[in-house]
Amino acid sequence: MALSLFAMKLQYYITNLPFQYPFTISGGRTKTHQPALIVSLQLGPFIGYGEAPAITYYNISVEQMAADLESRKKMVEKFALTEPERYWHYLHHLFPQNPFLVCALDMACWDLFGKMKQQPLYRLWNSRWQNTPITDYTIGIDSIENMVAKMKATPWPIYKIKVGTDNDIETIEALRKHTDAIFRVDANAGWSTETAIRKIPLLKELGVEMIEQPLAKDDWGGMKILYEKSPLPLFADESCVFEQDVEKCHQHFHGINIKLTKCSGITPAQRMINKARTLGMNVMMGCMNECTIGSAAIAHFLPQLDFVDMDGPLLLKEDIATGIQYDFGNVNISNKPGLGIAIKKELENYIAGHD
Repeated sequence: MALSLFAMKLQYYITNLPFQYPFTISGGRTKTHQPALIVSLQLGPFIGYGEAPAITYYNISVEQMAADLESRKKMVEKFALTEPERYWHYLHHLFPQNPFLVCALDMACWDLFGKMKQQPLYRLWNSRWQNTPITDYTIGIDSIENMVAKMKATPWPIYKIKVGTDNDIETIEALRKHTDAIFRVDANAGWSTETAIRKIPLLKELGVEMIEQPLAKDDWGGMKILYEKSPLPLFADESCVFEQDVEKCHQHFHGINIKLTKCSGITPAQRMINKARTLGMNVMMGCMNECTIGSAAIAHFLPQLDFVDMDGPLLLKEDIATGIQYDFGNVNISNKPGLGIAIKKELENYIAGHD
């Protein structure tokens, strides 16, 4: 079948999926639902899907993404797809102020391309499904009693624990009494340099494996001090958003945490991994509470990663797709082409009826 005979067709859908528990991080930022923009790109019989969650502290809303997409819809559809990398560059210039939207479209393009090539993405990238890291499960900030209850409700080998309050050490001590699991700590830029220097050795004694984004994203002086003093590896999140940030993080952090949504998609994430490896840095990939669509994109990177945080579907009460299996932290995906996901019928019906 000559796909050149078909025009690209773009459609989109807004979701607002509820969390299992209210989700709180440092700074008192709490949410009960995760809004997201779902896009589909169709070429002939093949349809690819992508996702971009809306994050208020990045000033990105689903309404803004949808408005931007609607304003350039014809231009998105007119591109003659040959390879995803070229399409990403086109989208990057089309939506220079909206990397979240570019991510959703780039993800859908890769899903579409994999289906056209009849290969799952990790095989297209010459990866083998082996030595894949297990995902952590995130415990958001809450009362100590509630955090313990959440942990007990989901037995897991690795927990990522949100911190950034006055009782961080007390919280970790309380959690440690109930499990021998590995702990990872994410301060979401909630500490000062002095606080981090004081807390990190205590956290190491409590079985914490790593610290994510201890200081403000632009506190490079503080991070340099902490990098030289910390007995635990430090990973950049808010300090490492785009490709150019990887080199900035060198010798300030031991590793980077790549978020597909923030960096603008699968295509730049591949380059970020390559850059980090040349600098001798560890690579983690994290989620922004994506459902199975966005989480499947993360999963295809697993053979290239040292650490992963892709528990979005576990934190949400509802999902709109299937295709990922979680087995006590181990992640398995289907070997179907592209992302390897199946869209649930209600979303399929909605997309089929809306232009």
